Amino acid sequence: MKIFLIEDDKALANLISATIEKYGFDVTIGKNFQHLDQEFLAIQPHLVLMDVNLPYFDGFYWTKMIRKHANVPIIFLSARDHPMDQVMAMEYGGDDYLVKPFVNEILMAKIKSQFRRVYGEYAIAKERTVIFRELTYYPERSEVHYHQQKELLTKKEGELLELLIEEAPKIVPRETLLMKLWDDVRFVDDNTLSVNMGRLRKKLEDLGLVNSIVTIRGIGYQLDWQVA
Repeated sequence: MKIFLIEDDKALANLISATIEKYGFDVTIGKNFQHLDQEFLAIQPHLVLMDVNLPYFDGFYWTKMIRKHANVPIIFLSARDHPMDQVMAMEYGGDDYLVKPFVNEILMAKIKSQFRRVYGEYAIAKERTVIFRELTYYPERSEVHYHQQKELLTKKEGELLELLIEEAPKIVPRETLLMKLWDDVRFVDDNTLSVNMGRLRKKLEDLGLVNSIVTIRGIGYQLDWQVA
């Protein structure tokens, strides 16, 4: 499991990193404090440790930026112990708050607690993936990757893609997709599936997969494409 540590005190960052790595976690320390969101996207961590006082922008700002891309756990590590700082951390999207200086055992307990909460009971195991050829979907992150490109999907788009990948390259009947996503098709507008499929198709096109979702009129949809 990957952890992104955002701490501008290099000595402290190295100390925290060394402590966490003893427990088998992969830790990356943030370096570009003007573009931490770009570092986050490149690393794709499972958890973030966030300081509050940082160069250029504070931890509250970067938490807000990260929340635009993912819902990974974010634990604040800060010397600021005022209750309002903790309230702000939660309001901006943080999941927990630990005041410096702290006991290493408490930090590890909080990290493991967040992993259990988000990824299942001690799910420090491999993240679930759904794969078809070079296309990989990460359900927990709602992200689809193709080669070096990636797109963030909505819940419905992700559910559609997961089912298409699981059946690919077979045709998935329209009724199967409707029942999988909406349970009772009587209350779903006939155009709803087409709209969601169109949005998913556009995102795959943005990844470089043109015409990857084929509409089989009167039957359903098929995920397939020609390999160059």
